[in-house]
Amino acid sequence: MIKKPSHHIFALGFILAIATLQVKSQPEAVSELLFDSAPTDKQGRFTNYQADLSHGSLAVRVPFFLRRFGTMFRSDAGAPEQVANDGRFLRSNTTIPTATWIGHATLLVQMDGVNFLTDPIWSQTPSPVPLIGPSRWVDPGLALEDLPAIDFVVISHNHYDHLDLPTLRKLATLNSETVFFVPQGNGKLLRDNGIDQVEELNWGDTANYKGTTVHCLPTQHWSKRSLTDTRKALWSSWAVTGTERRFYFAGDTGYFDGFKEIGAKLGPFDLAAVPVGAYEPSAMMKASHMNPEEAVQAALDVQANSAVAMHFGTFDLSDEPLSEPPLRFKAAAKETTLGATNSWVLDIGETREF
Repeated sequence: MIKKPSHHIFALGFILAIATLQVKSQPEAVSELLFDSAPTDKQGRFTNYQADLSHGSLAVRVPFFLRRFGTMFRSDAGAPEQVANDGRFLRSNTTIPTATWIGHATLLVQMDGVNFLTDPIWSQTPSPVPLIGPSRWVDPGLALEDLPAIDFVVISHNHYDHLDLPTLRKLATLNSETVFFVPQGNGKLLRDNGIDQVEELNWGDTANYKGTTVHCLPTQHWSKRSLTDTRKALWSSWAVTGTERRFYFAGDTGYFDGFKEIGAKLGPFDLAAVPVGAYEPSAMMKASHMNPEEAVQAALDVQANSAVAMHFGTFDLSDEPLSEPPLRFKAAAKETTLGATNSWVLDIGETREF
């Protein structure tokens, strides 16, 4: 007969084993959350720290969307230049930290032995109705097939120019091991489209991957993919920190005090990717998009040693001239500690070491 104490010892051992397995299967959390989780309203929909954002009056929004129908007649003068990149160096590179601008908010980043993409979009039109969606001015800076093996992807939110399902499905097909990090509430959309390697995080959550830490962080934006799902899924910025480099991806955001908090708690960063376009008309865009001067301030707030401009010149999303955002970004940065050297405006397809 087995004595009861032995049963207790076995049960205790079994519980400890299960607990160990559960810990190992979950993203490793910091001992104390550095950031509050995203707030929600009475309907359970996500909000920003400062509650709802203004998107302008109907008198502003209706003419704006009517102007978007004229995309095919708009000149591409001032669109970013493109440089040839066949990916050969990137596929062989395992030691040099690099950032490559693919276009829009899509960057390929190599650091600490991992390769990851931010908001990857290779589609020509980011829209539920492609025939009336915004045009792509410049082709992606690198073919999907020329990418190095992608370890993971970070997605800032579910707008069509940032969460591009055709691209995500292709990436999952190219490498079944690629992990897709998304803000809370976006996982089902990916899984319903055959993408199973998905990790959903809320603000303040972290996950460890091959020696790097992926941080889901606050931002000021919103989400919507249909008429009925406004703010049902979360939006975020992201940081990836390793032993050699620290990288910050602001995603799509208006300027807010949270940048200072991110810098104080996680900075300094070797490189920050900040959005500099889609700011006109200001009455509609200001709460959820930064202008170039605000983007420079955001980079300074997060304590970035260098900042790379993104989210401009790739799609016809707003009213400002195509050439204006990078010029204003460089001019604003020149008067700060970033200066001319550490404020990057890359050509599409260009790779730079950081």
